[in-house]
Formats: sequence, structure tokens, C-alpha cells
Amino acid sequence: MRRELYTEDHEEYRQTVREFLAREVVPHYRRWEEERGMDRGVLAAARRQGVAGLEVPEEYGGAGVKDYRYRMVVCEEVARVHATTFTVTLGLQDDLVLNYLLDLTTEEQKRRWLPGFAGGDVIGALAMTEPGTGSDLQGMRTSARRDGDSWLLNGQKTFISSGITADLVIVAARTDPEAGSRGYSLFVVEDGMPGFTRGRQLDKLGLHGQDTAELFFEDVRVPQANLLGAEGQGLRYLMSHLARERLGIIAQSMTGARAVYELTRDYCFQREAFGRRIGDFQATRFALAEMETELDIAQAYTDRCVLAHNAGELTPVDAAKGKWWISELQKRVVDQCLQLHGGYGYMLEYPVARAFADTRIQTIYGGTTEIMKEIIGRDLAARS
Repeated sequence: MRRELYTEDHEEYRQTVREFLAREVVPHYRRWEEERGMDRGVLAAARRQGVAGLEVPEEYGGAGVKDYRYRMVVCEEVARVHATTFTVTLGLQDDLVLNYLLDLTTEEQKRRWLPGFAGGDVIGALAMTEPGTGSDLQGMRTSARRDGDSWLLNGQKTFISSGITADLVIVAARTDPEAGSRGYSLFVVEDGMPGFTRGRQLDKLGLHGQDTAELFFEDVRVPQANLLGAEGQGLRYLMSHLARERLGIIAQSMTGARAVYELTRDYCFQREAFGRRIGDFQATRFALAEMETELDIAQAYTDRCVLAHNAGELTPVDAAKGKWWISELQKRVVDQCLQLHGGYGYMLEYPVARAFADTRIQTIYGGTTEIMKEIIGRDLAARS
């Protein structure tokens, strides 16, 4: 069926993204994966050329474009060249960090941080997860207490994407143990603050080109001017921004699954076995038919989520539905595609093998599949 998501402007933008990737990403991507980190300058170049950071308002050096369809174009084009690590990095910056900075900062904070973000000089990270807590945000132990006109921050975070390279980190901390859900706040910790240290770069199953780290805070003095939003509202802010984060994962899962499927479909009608194309065997055709059908149906839901977000109507429950279903679909599709590649699918020189490793995290971060079902289930109970 014909998709009706994009306009002519989006298709013209697609060509810009495609040219950028061919010039700045594709020639270097394998090296980034082998070296366990991408060139810092590529993110700056992406922002300068309008491939990332589009939502930064014009007065701070950005384009001020809030239409999520442009983000969707970027996800599709990055998936087409199988540069998964790059799309995850862009998603972290645009769907998480920038989203918080746009929504929660004061005018003074915007002037301090957004120009660097638009120009590419600033890389951000979001530090929520702690050892032993996982998705249980209310179980966090990182704390901050007032000390004069600043706060003393203590604690540890783990699994923090871009934790090694980040110039500023949005840190969630408990500020009032007696206040329940109103006892959490968000702080912006900047590189170089005394007491802020980074642990080792974690050795992951996939996404090797993107750094993930442990972060440590020992009496880090954070000025009041780096409090993000209102004191005591941190948990509410985290909850309210999860729909956007999960939309980003929906987009990555959908485009990643589609790209690997199309690669495999073409492979099946080129590769021969027993004197026939493997795509001519009924078992293979049925597998391809099932994947294409599921992907087309998932695409319709994805496109609807994008339009709902643009209209300010994407609910956390609808985002949770898409996040768990489409990330699980991606996992199934990539696994089946690897099987259809046979022994070649197990070789890392083939994109399907790298996708198999990179994809596994999709059903975990941003809230596990089980947490998504719990969110949906609680909503059902509340409406019954």
C-alpha cells in the first residue's frame, strides 16, 4: 500500500541525508565498530548539516523544526546503510537529551547549552539507571542534598549511553527521602566538575561504535543554576518524557527490521541451492511472506505514532504498545533473516550478523517488554 506519511519536502530532505551518510558515515562505520567508538566530529557535522538537532530553536542556532517525520527519514536512511550505532546515537541526542533541554530549561540555561548542542560542540547523556535498580526508578540511591546555594551529589549510574564522551549529563537523584514520588530531581552535571568521574567503557554484545559507561558522583557540587526544572518533580519529568524516547525506539526498530528484511529478500532470490534460488522454495517464500505482512502492518502503526506525536496526541500507553510489539518484531525478523542467510549470516562481514547483535537491546532499554505490558495492563485496569 502507498504510504501517505511524507511530503515532497521530506523526500528532498531524504536526499540530503543520503548524501551526508555516503560522505561522513559509510566510509568510516566499520572502523568505528572495530575501535569501539565513532569520531566525535561526525555528530557535529550531522547537526551543522541538518541531519540532527533540527528542533533547536533558531534563536539558539538551530532550525526550529519539530516535525518528527524528518527524524523518521533519518532513521530510514541510516537503516538502509546498516549503520545501527549511528542511528542509536542520534536517537539518544534528539529523542532524549535535547527533548529534556527544550522542555525543562530556563532561558538562561537555554542560552548556556543549546547553541553548543546545535553546533555540535555538546554531547549529552541521560543518567537514570543504577546497579540493582534497572527499570525501578523509585529504587534509585543516587542522592543530592542542599549545601548553601548548591547541591552535593553522590551516587553511581550504569549502562549510560555516551557516558564516556558526554559533555553534560542529566542526572536523576533523590532529593527528599520522605517525599515519596515527589522526592526526586534532575540535575545537569557538566564535564570537569570535581567529584564527577567515569568508569570503564562497558563491553557490550552489540552497538560497538557507541560508548556506554558507568558514572560516579562523589560530593559533586552542582550549582542551583544546574537544577533542571522544578525541585521534586524529577520522577514526573522522567515519566512524561518516556513516550518520546519510546517513539525513537519504535522508529529505530521499524526501520532496522525493514532494512534487514529487504536485504534478505534480495539475497534469497540471488542465492542458489540444489539448482534453484532459495527464494523459490515454498518454505522460504512463506517466511518472506510472513515477515513482509507483519512489517507492513507494523509500519502503519509506526506512521500513526509519528503523526500522533506531531499532533501532541501520542500517549505513554500507545507508545508502550508500539515499543514492545515492534521491537519484538524486529528481534524475530532479524533472527529469521540470519537463518535464511545460512552460514553467511553468522559472519560479521554481513550486515545481518551485526544487526543480530545490535538488535537484542531493543526489547530491553527504554523499558523492557515486560514493563511495557505492565503499563498497558495498568491502563486497562484503570479503565475497567
